[in-house]
Amino acid sequence: MGDVIGANGAAAGEGADGPTSDQGGEPHELFEPEIRRTFRTVAIDRFGGRSMPVQAALLFGPEFGPWRSESEFLGEFYNEIHHQDTCDTYTAEGVRLLTALAVDDRVPPRDRFDLVRMLLSIATEADRHTAEYWPGRHPQADAAAASRARSAVEVRLAGILARWDTECLGVRLGLAALAAAFPAAPAAVNLLPKVEAFAEAHRQDSRIAGYLRFVLILAGAKDNQVFAEVESLTGSYWRATHRDAPVPARAVHLLDQMLVRMRSLLLAQRP
Repeated sequence: MGDVIGANGAAAGEGADGPTSDQGGEPHELFEPEIRRTFRTVAIDRFGGRSMPVQAALLFGPEFGPWRSESEFLGEFYNEIHHQDTCDTYTAEGVRLLTALAVDDRVPPRDRFDLVRMLLSIATEADRHTAEYWPGRHPQADAAAASRARSAVEVRLAGILARWDTECLGVRLGLAALAAAFPAAPAAVNLLPKVEAFAEAHRQDSRIAGYLRFVLILAGAKDNQVFAEVESLTGSYWRATHRDAPVPARAVHLLDQMLVRMRSLLLAQRP
């Protein structure tokens, strides 16, 4: 996808997900995905002599793996931090690792986008589950763990959003959503003028412009305006949530759906 969102390139003699054997193009059974090696290098450099987050164990040692593709490794990596979309005791610690990877240019743009989206999922878990299960609750939800994890994202928010000026289109879409999830945070408030200018620059693309418009409404509007927008959009295009659920919860549930769609759109546009 070039500088739109980026892609994990394959070296000569490798398939899209890794080296292949001579028979039938199947991945080698001892294949270690390049992205795992990249994550490991970044973690070592950024944490140095400090204690590693517990989830970093996935990046080290032969007791984990082998993985037959990059997607298999990434699925296990993200699931270890945010298991089946629910926070656990160690998710807040995993935010340290996600953030370290998300702000390092050695990590490919597509993966930086996915790291930012994972941070958004963690930060909005409680609200999204409220909207999804209203008036009940997620059966595996741990409210205390979700609160700690959201706080861990907020503590690192300024450093993540500071990447805006140097990031590609796709990652900026993720950063805009992350800012909207913390509308009162100073770093998010300071980013809004840049998001507005970005939306204006992309006004010819109705899908990107519509997404950014919703981000700006969510970040700056009152509940009645957000409610009207959520009702309009979910009634036409998106999976709806219970109308009696809290408006902020319904809004971030929709925002998450929209960011997933943006990823698919950008990947489809890759040359």
